[in-house]
Amino acid sequence: MVSMEQLVGFVAVAEELHYGRAAARLRMTQPPLSRRVQALERELGVELFDRSRRTIRLTPAGRAFLAEARKVLHASQEAVLTARRTPRGDAGVVTLGFTATTAYSFLERVVTEAAARLPGVELVLREMVTAAQVEALLAGAVDVGMVRPPVRTADIRTAPLTSEPLLAALPEGHPLAVRAPYPGVADFDGEPFIMYSPSEARYFHEVLIALFRAAGVQPVHRQYLSQVHTILAMVKAGLGLALVPAAAAALRMDGVVLRPVTGLPEGGPGPGTVRLDLAWRAGNDNPALPRLLRVIRRLAGDRQGSPIT
Repeated sequence: MVSMEQLVGFVAVAEELHYGRAAARLRMTQPPLSRRVQALERELGVELFDRSRRTIRLTPAGRAFLAEARKVLHASQEAVLTARRTPRGDAGVVTLGFTATTAYSFLERVVTEAAARLPGVELVLREMVTAAQVEALLAGAVDVGMVRPPVRTADIRTAPLTSEPLLAALPEGHPLAVRAPYPGVADFDGEPFIMYSPSEARYFHEVLIALFRAAGVQPVHRQYLSQVHTILAMVKAGLGLALVPAAAAALRMDGVVLRPVTGLPEGGPGPGTVRLDLAWRAGNDNPALPRLLRVIRRLAGDRQGSPIT
């Protein structure tokens, strides 16, 4: 079995091409270093050095082995550094769950900021609806999620991240898309409407139901879908109107016009806005998790949310 001491000795001799200098570099005497190299050669069954001349040289086998030995030594050093950094949260792996709409804007900023502030932490991304994220958090398959509220599970901690207004998604050429002023909630009354699924997109479904009920508006629900990009495609096809989070503007879908909606409540989460929360399991012992949570919440500008424990 090749030992690390043998590899270190071989690399030193191969780089110095002189036993005396290599021994001095390793703070040892020459005879034991020579024995290490000879033992390595016996273990490998090949000669690593050509000793037929006054100066030693690497054999072809020695040159090939040197490249691999350096890789092994580098990997062992990285392993030691990783082990030392991990308890401090400077290294490790954190799995982050996110909903599809999060990817349109906020997720990109999270990935960029995490890479800059936590270069030793690998971020594994998993796109999942909120219900699946909660299950994964409880099972330990995901460390932190960006979810839609509410999460009513005792073992899950949450903190508010962001909120954004709803925009009207209108087919290009539709009267509400070309006229001024901007459309209001009442303009959706009796209009064909692409609604969110009450099961797969429950949060958005409930937000819109509450919004229309408060305004006394009854759109005609033509389809029930869960993904914003699919809803926009149906709007483009002329199947109906829709209300989508402002982040959907990043999709820039041809044939669809996005307009602000007048008369919606402003100034924070409410019937006219949709919210995004940060969620993690209480007691998660991943050392890198608290650092990533702080990065995400700092990025969101949330200074007042629940403490991260």
